[in-house]
Amino acid sequence: MRKYCEECGREVETKVVIKKEIYDVCGEAIEVEAQVLTCAECGEELFCEEFDNATLVHAYNEYRKRHKLLLPEEIKKIREQYGLSQRSFAKLLNWGDKTIYRYENGSIQDKVHNSLLLFLREPENMRKYLTQNEISLDERKKRKLLAIVDKLEQDKDYQVGSIFDSSFKRIPSEENGFKTFDYDKLCAMVLFFANKSNELLKTKLMKLLNYSDMIFYKENGISISGMRYAHLPYGPVPDNFDMILGKMTADHLAHIEVIYDGSYEKHQVIPECDVPEGILSNTEIEVLNRIYEKFKSFGSIEISEYSHKEKGYIDTKTGQIISYAYAMDINLN
Repeated sequence: MRKYCEECGREVETKVVIKKEIYDVCGEAIEVEAQVLTCAECGEELFCEEFDNATLVHAYNEYRKRHKLLLPEEIKKIREQYGLSQRSFAKLLNWGDKTIYRYENGSIQDKVHNSLLLFLREPENMRKYLTQNEISLDERKKRKLLAIVDKLEQDKDYQVGSIFDSSFKRIPSEENGFKTFDYDKLCAMVLFFANKSNELLKTKLMKLLNYSDMIFYKENGISISGMRYAHLPYGPVPDNFDMILGKMTADHLAHIEVIYDGSYEKHQVIPECDVPEGILSNTEIEVLNRIYEKFKSFGSIEISEYSHKEKGYIDTKTGQIISYAYAMDINLN
């Protein structure tokens, strides 16, 4: 990336450095690691709105982590599972009209409000709330909401989804590339590589996902999928990846076929549909294409051995999560 440097008086090449910064969040000093764009020649710090915004979000989320507060997207998910608009949800809770809007757009929620939201996340608790409290919703909306609660309590897919969500729900940090896990994005990444490859084996896929997320993070300050990657004997592997593949199989997106080549057992990734439109941005697709082109001639063993040379893999032990901070050390040229 090239930008104008006032110190040098011209457009220059830039580099990203990691430094500690302190932000005041609700009167509390929060120290976070920030990505800062600098001039590659003189070291002058340059303005980058995307990095600055990401650091601010990181500081807010660190505050939420310390105080066990829900993330904005988690609040939105609670509201949407009951089919409520922001205005209707606020009326249900007897809060101001703009309160839910502010919380879903990044404002730090009141701790009492947070406790109520956590309570109402479970359908059985929503039923208790509706029957034991005086609420502002009219009878028609109340009956409709109770019907949704009934469905959620009986829906096995919803119950399985809740278990799945709890396994991957993590506050954005360096472990997930400062992004909440995005199942749709990860599925689109898997389908992208599976549809482009003649024979994509599971071991190679896991390395392609890791390099894609890491390189995108290196260049944009955020991962694509929000996936965490663990150090395992065959290289970096998405954390709980078998659970993800199980869900993809249940959702008829992709599955694994075991193929026997003599005494060798190969686990091939079989796509069941094309890459869905509108999930991946053009910038994300461009990175995926670069990763595919870099490794398209690599076999599973070759790409595993290649990944073993990365600093993030060398510096960690079996089972440890590889921080996205190590993305800065990856050079695919």
